[in-house]
Amino acid sequence: MTVESPARRSALTIALAGVVALAVGMGIGRFAFTPILPMMQEDAGVSIAMGGWLASANYIGYLAGALSVIWWRIGATTGIRAGLAAIGLATLAMGLAHHVAVWLLLRALAGVASAWVLIYVSAWCLERLASLERPALGNIVFAGVGAGIVLAGGLCLALMHAGAGSARAWIVLGALSIVLSAAIWTVFGSPSGAPASPERLADRGMAWDRESLRLVLCYGAFGFGYIIPATFLPAMAKEVVRDPVVFGWSWPVFGAAAMGSTLATAMLRSLVTNRRLWVTSHLVMAFGVALPIVWPGIVPIMLAALLVGGTFMVVTMVGMQEARSVGRVHATGLMAAATSAFALGQIVGPISVSLVVGAGGGISAALAIACIALVVSAYALI
Repeated sequence: MTVESPARRSALTIALAGVVALAVGMGIGRFAFTPILPMMQEDAGVSIAMGGWLASANYIGYLAGALSVIWWRIGATTGIRAGLAAIGLATLAMGLAHHVAVWLLLRALAGVASAWVLIYVSAWCLERLASLERPALGNIVFAGVGAGIVLAGGLCLALMHAGAGSARAWIVLGALSIVLSAAIWTVFGSPSGAPASPERLADRGMAWDRESLRLVLCYGAFGFGYIIPATFLPAMAKEVVRDPVVFGWSWPVFGAAAMGSTLATAMLRSLVTNRRLWVTSHLVMAFGVALPIVWPGIVPIMLAALLVGGTFMVVTMVGMQEARSVGRVHATGLMAAATSAFALGQIVGPISVSLVVGAGGGISAALAIACIALVVSAYALI
């Protein structure tokens, strides 16, 4: 009988807590809006243009949250706990509020909290897993985002099938966030593994060199390139097929691809560098973004969900790991700077859709620009 070592148990606890935290922080706090948007269109009269502004409010909050990590020095576990609590309450309140102004404020708050959870969980978990000599478990941590997307998308699909409205969906996901956060609360309140030195954890500054700038700019292009399909895929599918049992599957497919890709990447780490994985993912994502432009119908939309979903978390994961490698003692600061650039890209994406749609155009033009940005950034990374 094999006895599991305390260090191994500690590493698994850290990894699983990271999975749940990212599932709540990103899968629900950031991305629950995507599968709920078609429901809000149906029962709350939300237009595609208004959906773009609500999405952008979340991304503006995400930018503010990423920047605050650089300027405001708090402990990682404090940031994680505060972020998880804010996401649960803001998500729950979305189902209780009925005014657009309040929705905008709540989505912005959830954005701030999501940035905190992603940055602090990435830094805290990767640091401790490395100190416990289990860095490969970092892939499991980042699978939490896809798991959260699958969970949120699946619940929304079930609620749509049952005839429930968007308010009920927000309330259910908010309550679920609170329950999941409570389950991992103590993990982020006690020291696990060998903590990093106070100087390292407190250093949020930046040492701007050519490689750091390249990483930040390309991560920002990634934010712009993926966010348009990530925000509007279910709405695009709804325009083609009205049956929610059909179009509602686009988001769970996206999440399943995101979760599976991070786990599959673990098998490639000894063969392919982080940088090559990043470049390849940008090109595959660009192909997925372009599919609905040249091939109308539900099949290319589902394929786009598979290709974009299967690469966006790989880029997120290798981007954060590259930031840790390039930034070294400034790793948290570089992660925050890259996430800020990512947030800027996300803000421009939905606003561009809102402006194009408001001017009488379609989403195809914005998708084409996103595709070009991804290809150019892939070349820059080479």
